[in-house]
Amino acid sequence: MLDFGSPQLTLAFAMTVVLFLVKVFAAGDCLVRRPGDFVLAESLSKGAWLLILGLAVAAHLVWWYPMSLLNLVGTVAALVYLAQLRGSRY
Repeated sequence: MLDFGSPQLTLAFAMTVVLFLVKVFAAGDCLVRRPGDFVLAESLSKGAWLLILGLAVAAHLVWWYPMSLLNLVGTVAALVYLAQLRGSRY
């Protein structure tokens, strides 16, 4: 069992895992989505989103701390992707 010693460390670890899963989910959704869906949603192309989300997942793996600048940018990118493509009704 992991013993983090303080509630702050436990919260930081939980936040790291949740944000990583959000990025992986967005990248996986992008991978299986049809290219025409991106045109209908008037969004970036599938290739552009795959590049952005792939870099976000890779950055999160390298810099595991959830509040680093690259992780925050990657999280915002994943949330924008999810809002545009999963939230749109085209």
